Amino acid sequence: MDDMLSLKKKLAKLLLERSYKEGHFTLASGRTSDYYFDCRVTALSAEGSWLIGRLFCALLAPKNLAGVGGMTMGADPLVTATTVLSHEMGTPLHGLLVRKKAKDHGTGQYVEGLANFKKGDRIAVLEDVITTGGSVCTACERLADAGLVIDSICVILDREEGGRAALEAKGYTVNALFTRNELLALGR
Repeated sequence: MDDMLSLKKKLAKLLLERSYKEGHFTLASGRTSDYYFDCRVTALSAEGSWLIGRLFCALLAPKNLAGVGGMTMGADPLVTATTVLSHEMGTPLHGLLVRKKAKDHGTGQYVEGLANFKKGDRIAVLEDVITTGGSVCTACERLADAGLVIDSICVILDREEGGRAALEAKGYTVNALFTRNELLALGR
C-alpha cells in the first residue's frame, strides 16, 4: 500500500507541474473555472504514462476484467498506458477507443478494438477528468451498445462538480485517483 501511495504522490507532483493551471478558464462543458487540468501533457510523458498505467492497473487488477476503454482523444494515452502495463504485470487488459462520431467509411463503427472482446465482457472506462460526466457517459453508452458490460469508471481527477453523482445516478461505479484537494495535498 505504501508503494501505491508513493506512486500517487509522484503522479500528483508531476500533474501539478505539467497539467494543472490556475486562472480563468472555460471548460469543455461550457462552465467556467478557476483552474484547468490538461492531463494529456502528463499522460503523454514517459514517466506520467508509466505512473498512470501502474496506478490504474493496481486499481483494476482485483476486478478480473477483459479490458479498458474510453473516449478518444482524452482516454487514448490512458488506455495505452494501462494495457501495456497490464501485460507487463501479468494481468492483461485489452483496449478500446470510442469515437466521437462513427467512421464515415469501412464498417462505420464508433468503437475500435472490439475484435479483442466478446459480448458480455466486463470492462472499465477510463477518463482523465470528470466535470459533468457527459463525455464518459457517452463512451459508456456506446460501449454498452457494443455488447460490453461497464464494471466501473476510473478517472484521474474528479473535479467534484456533479459528474460523479450524475454517473452514479445512472448506476455506474466511479473511482478517482484524485479530487482537486487530494491532488493539491499530495503534489505539494
